[in-house]
Amino acid sequence: MSRICFSTLACPGWGWRETAAGAARYGYDGVEIRMVAGDTDLPARAELASGRRAESRRVFDDLGIAICGLASSVRLDDPEPAARSAQWETGRRYVELASELGAEFVRVFGDVLPEGTTPGSEAGVLESIAEGLNRLGEFAAEANSGVRIVLETHGDFSDTHLLARLFGRVHDPRVGILWDTHHPWRFHGEPLDETARRIVSRTWHTHWKDSVARETPQSLGPEEAAAAAEARALMRGHRDDVAYALFGTGEFPARDCLVALHKAGYQGWYSLEWEKAWHPHLAGPDEALPGFPPAIRALLASISD
Repeated sequence: MSRICFSTLACPGWGWRETAAGAARYGYDGVEIRMVAGDTDLPARAELASGRRAESRRVFDDLGIAICGLASSVRLDDPEPAARSAQWETGRRYVELASELGAEFVRVFGDVLPEGTTPGSEAGVLESIAEGLNRLGEFAAEANSGVRIVLETHGDFSDTHLLARLFGRVHDPRVGILWDTHHPWRFHGEPLDETARRIVSRTWHTHWKDSVARETPQSLGPEEAAAAAEARALMRGHRDDVAYALFGTGEFPARDCLVALHKAGYQGWYSLEWEKAWHPHLAGPDEALPGFPPAIRALLASISD
């Protein structure tokens, strides 16, 4: 059975109840919470304070919509131990929040290797990032939360050769991969079947988007430049050098990717990540969200027939 959701990057202006209602209206099974009413600090949201989480969860439950996961801004790439420790503490709070909301996972980032990293120093950098991932996985187990940690193919780690080298150091069974299916293909020219062979066995969640090649550099207006700066402040690996298109109207070979996942027995979510929050010129949620569930279901049906 397909499980279809969307990231709330698509609807940066929507509040908690509006998000749940929109998911139900447009035929989604769940929502991946990245932001609420433009705020990415989910544990600080009033509706997600410790005494209100059960009530907020019921808003989604009453509509039959799952909160499939929380997409945090946690980055484990900082070379400074104190900064990494602060990020880990934020990740711990996200795990606790995810558990109370019934979410399956918390998304984190690699995200960018420190400037000056060489082939000789890379191993130490990867060990540091893997340590943070393993600690988060261990905390999830100690908290008996049932929550898993997923690292996204984002930033430098959208190169899945590097991602595979990192996961050679990740031993905790609660840590897996969020395969943003677009990023390795678009930004590194990776053939989808090769990417799948490299990472699909540890892939627990997927992001979906579409784009066309940009022939000339984009000239950002003030609003777009401000949004891009905000995105990079949260995740240094953010890129805006791509022309996103509504799902199914661009160049991304979605069916080929679905075939690779189907062959591997993938059972996770298919999440539309329409980055309206970081690219304000993109279509709004009422235009971008309705088409994804029927499109992905039709593709899945064509594979299983």
